[in-house]
This record gives sequence, C-alpha cells and structure tokens, in this order.
Amino acid sequence: MNLLVTGAAGFVGSAYVRKLLAADGPDAPRVTVLDKLTYAGTLDNLELDHPRLEFVQGDICDAELVGRLTADADQVVHFAAESHVDRSITGAADFVRTNVLGTQTLLDAAVTGRVDRFVHVSTDEVYGSIDSGSWPEDHPLQPNSPYSASKASSDLLALAYHRTHGLDVRVTRCSNNYGPHQFPEKVIPLFVTNLLDGKKVPLYGEGLNVRDWLHVDDHCRGVDLVRTKGRPGEVYNIGGGAELSNRELTDLLLKACGADWERVEFVEDRKGHDLRYSVDWSKAHAELGYQPQHGFVAGLADTVDWYRDNRAWWEPLKRRARGLS
Repeated sequence: MNLLVTGAAGFVGSAYVRKLLAADGPDAPRVTVLDKLTYAGTLDNLELDHPRLEFVQGDICDAELVGRLTADADQVVHFAAESHVDRSITGAADFVRTNVLGTQTLLDAAVTGRVDRFVHVSTDEVYGSIDSGSWPEDHPLQPNSPYSASKASSDLLALAYHRTHGLDVRVTRCSNNYGPHQFPEKVIPLFVTNLLDGKKVPLYGEGLNVRDWLHVDDHCRGVDLVRTKGRPGEVYNIGGGAELSNRELTDLLLKACGADWERVEFVEDRKGHDLRYSVDWSKAHAELGYQPQHGFVAGLADTVDWYRDNRAWWEPLKRRARGLS
C-alpha cells in the first residue's frame, strides 16, 4: 500500500511518517511525502534514505502535481496546513490559500484518482472557546481566528466530499501538540529555547488561557487508529487529558530550565484569544481504543531534554524565523 502524506516535513506529519516507517513486515506501507518546505518544514525531520520513503517538494495547490501523486496513492493523510495563529492574524491570505484551496485541490484529486481513504487532520480550535465541559464532535463550529476559520472551512469541505462524492473521508480534531521537532514559534519550544538561551519568554495577558496538551506520538497513534479503524464520514476528537493554564505551563517550563519568574515578560493579549479549549475524546476511546500513553509531566521533561540536546536542529530554524518576522 502507498500512503500519500502531505505536510510531513513539519512537526506532526514527520512524526507520523516516522511511525509508519518504523513498521516491519510485508504490510508495511510505502510513503510518499508531499511538502512545500515553507519556513516551518525541514528535511532534517525525515529519514530521506529510507527505502520505503519518497519525498516530493511541491505545493498542495498544484493540481497537476497533486493529481499525479494521488493517482499512485491508495490513501491520503493530510497534515499540510498553515497553523500559527499569530501569523494568521497579521496575514490571513496564506491560510485561506493553503488550508482551504489546498485541501479542495487534494479532495478533487482524491475523487478523480479513486483514492480509497482520505484522513483530514484538523484542530480543536475550530470549536471556538468553551467555559466548562468539553466539546463533542457534533458541537457547532465557532472559530475565532483566521487560522481556525480556515481549518473549519477545510473540515466542512472534506465532509462535503464524503456526502457528495462518496469519498471515504475521516476527520480528526486534536488538542495542542507538544514534543520533539516542533518549530520554535509555538509556545513550548519557543519558551524552552528562549530559556536555554538566557532570554525572556512572552506570556500573553495574565496567562489564564487553558489548553489540553497532547504528546505528538499520542496524536499520531490516534490518527492512525482513525485511518485503520475509523468510519467513513466521521469526525474523531483526539485529546491528551492534560489541561493547564498558560501560567501553569510557564511555571513548569521555568522549573525544567532552571529559571524563575523574572524571566517572564507579560505582553498584551492576542486578538480574539480563546480562553479555553477542551475536547471530549470518548468517541475515539470507545470506537477505536484510543488512549493517551504519555503522561504530561514525563512527556514535557523528555521534550525539554530533547531541545537541550538538539541545538543544531532548532538554532537555524529560529534564525530563519527571525528573518521572516
């Protein structure tokens, strides 16, 4: 079987590909990675000499290229997306182009190429903000940022292709990911790398925004359960079961890096900043047997150690990010 995985030079997609390539035996899939290699993608995340891996640099909006790749694919797992909320606030056009038009291009090609299965990877941010309780999959979508609005749009497109064309589409919506190889503009790697460099960290508002944290390996396990055991036309939430305020998270990171609160700079809150995210992932547990396997305290400690030991990976990326600011 040949899997086409989009956006797999990035954080979560590359972790998923590493999981696929670690499989042995006659049923182990061949993997074709399609990635544009924007600022957030790096070939250092991929084992390019693996015999079952083919890397193709390209844009998911390139209909000719996407059509050629999907014609040879049995299944598509779609990670490719612009994902940084702050960047979407200052410039939404790239988010609409990649997340909406790029997904539509892939869906058209999947229908034409008679792809067996299309897994669309999304985010809990499409639900908006919730004061208490947790969102089930049938909760109305109420996105509050250009990023989350573009992802909600792509979710609805994917599900519409299932209903209209009969394409086997399965949608996942995950909570905040953390782990190795995450681009250092997101909060955990940004704070860790700044603290390791002796710099301050920027904490939005009073740090009261709450997120559920999900280790990237648990997320990838959940995505693969949806791919292999999920039902066509269904949405599955994938959560980590570790809710923390940004202030609580900051305190843990300071302690892990041997720093104190003098290294924290409180900054003006982000526009439209959602207060709390929380997904109900009981459906994935009941139907697929999904259960997070990484405890947050141990997972965070391992993540901090990884960044401490891999400066050669993240220092060039931070220099590149500064050049784009």
